[in-house]
Amino acid sequence: MLRAPIRPLSRSSVVSDVVRCAIRKAGITAPSNGANLLRHSAATAMLRGGATLDTVSAVLRHRSPDMTAHYAKVDVTMLLQIAQPWPGDA
Repeated sequence: MLRAPIRPLSRSSVVSDVVRCAIRKAGITAPSNGANLLRHSAATAMLRGGATLDTVSAVLRHRSPDMTAHYAKVDVTMLLQIAQPWPGDA
């Protein structure tokens, strides 16, 4: 049986270390291998679920809207599902 640590984390990078280790053990290739992967995944899930950029910004505690705008990337797969043919193309 595993138990959560009783004492506080020793340094801020502990979460990133845990995530990095789990990703390596799982054999996953990811663009980021630390805690930022969790933040990016959370932001992406919130946006896909209909949350606004302001909501994502508040949850991630961004100081600037520009930081949150980074998550508003184009999801080509989702766009292909709703894209209409260009007028005149058949």
